[in-house]
Amino acid sequence: MHAVRRWWHDTAGGLPATFWYLWVGLLINRAGAFAMLFLSLYLTDVREASVGLAGTVVGLYGAGGAAGVLLGGVLADRWGRRATLLAAHLTTAALMVALAFSQSLLLIAVLAALVGVVHSMPGPAFVAAIVDVVPAERRSRAFNLQFWAFNLGMAVASLLAGVLAEASFTALFLVDAAATLTAAVVIGWKVPETLHLATSPTDQEPTARPAARSLRTRRPGLHTALTDRTFLVFVGLTFVLAVLTMQTSTIMPLAMRADGLGPSAYGLVVALGGALIVIGQLFVPRLIDRHRKDVVLATSTALLALGFGVLAVADELAVYLGAAVVWTVGSMIAAPPNAQINADLAPPELRARYQSVFYLTFPAAAFVAPTLGGVSLQHLGDHHWLIVGGLGLLAALGHLLAGPPRERHVAALQKAAEPPTPVDRISAS
Repeated sequence: MHAVRRWWHDTAGGLPATFWYLWVGLLINRAGAFAMLFLSLYLTDVREASVGLAGTVVGLYGAGGAAGVLLGGVLADRWGRRATLLAAHLTTAALMVALAFSQSLLLIAVLAALVGVVHSMPGPAFVAAIVDVVPAERRSRAFNLQFWAFNLGMAVASLLAGVLAEASFTALFLVDAAATLTAAVVIGWKVPETLHLATSPTDQEPTARPAARSLRTRRPGLHTALTDRTFLVFVGLTFVLAVLTMQTSTIMPLAMRADGLGPSAYGLVVALGGALIVIGQLFVPRLIDRHRKDVVLATSTALLALGFGVLAVADELAVYLGAAVVWTVGSMIAAPPNAQINADLAPPELRARYQSVFYLTFPAAAFVAPTLGGVSLQHLGDHHWLIVGGLGLLAALGHLLAGPPRERHVAALQKAAEPPTPVDRISAS
């Protein structure tokens, strides 16, 4: 019993109530976000759109998502986290109702692009709010639970979507709207505005140490994140990790088909990865908390490289399943330090903007992975996986090289944000 209490404390202990309401809101948000999973089928089966047109509409949804990430980051730093979350959720619910009853393909395309925008807006606000309310020493477990909730919600969404789509596509959109509205109610009722916690007097320019002024621009904004070299190196390494992860949903199905394995086999591999995350993610904090974040990320990326590299010799389902275990463990241990480093590198008044730039790596990877991966697989065959594995190993080395200078940069940021001492005030005057 003592061991169970100890595990629970290490996994979820010491987190404030606001975090848990954010967590519940995120879980409901993800569990209810299932209508767009079946958008292409809805367009072809119900609205009789061509496959090409359906693909274009889904692409508009993805493009809207890239814009929504940046917009959500800017608004969360200007309006506030709670205001951005409420605006995004309420607008999403209204757009889902409109999609349920729209018949014009042009109108559906416009609505899909708008849904893409508001679907992506909450991401930076959720994470920025978590950073605002959770002490630095407990953020690793908070981000681990966030990643777990996201994947658990997506698993629930996948199950519900199939059932509802069989019954009625209209019901699919309306239930999605109801779930989104429920998340908005939880956030509006229980989550206070946390932006003021990120912009306390100790973080403002007039009272900061003189060193802080050298680490920030005069008028900080989105450009600050886009010109922060230390941060961009980290974002670049995360982009490589995202490209590796995207192989699962973009290139691997094609490779399995070439090996004579059907959709059911692919579904089994994906289901195994999801089950491992839902069951095992809660044990990750105790596994990684004693180790340096750059070492954890290097190990994670190396596991992804190994898992996908093995596919160069895979021709049976058992090999794919074994490889899936390896790369899923890599993804699991990467989530908490990735989010924590992102939080550490962001100036408090720019937390959501930094999150938005970080989140852009995922739609970018979703474009690059299938575009280049398809050509690579077609012309190089199984050697494609050796290239993917080699890219992952280079990124693992990059984490080891970038880790120490990044930690020194974070230490400088933290020191610069400390309140000035009397000696500092005298020197400044």
